Amino acid sequence: MPQKTLRLVIHGRVQGVFFRDSMRREAQRLGVAGWARNRSDGTVEAAVQGESADVDAIVRWARRGPERAQVELVEIEPDNGSYTNFEVIG
Repeated sequence: MPQKTLRLVIHGRVQGVFFRDSMRREAQRLGVAGWARNRSDGTVEAAVQGESADVDAIVRWARRGPERAQVELVEIEPDNGSYTNFEVIG
């Protein structure tokens, strides 16, 4: 099946609330590959890749985040790249 690849920028209270590690666990559960990292502006950036339904599911998760997060906005754009697992970087 063709892979869907997106780049996300998640705004709100998303650093210091285990967002990246929680996203990694959710991505592994869904079979989604890619990465997540904190950015200096307080956002979390992520690349997600997998089957369309699984990528859509991780995007829905990113709009909520883990329990302590307060997500205000998720910017989404198409991306390219090839990923084999999901990792927290930076």
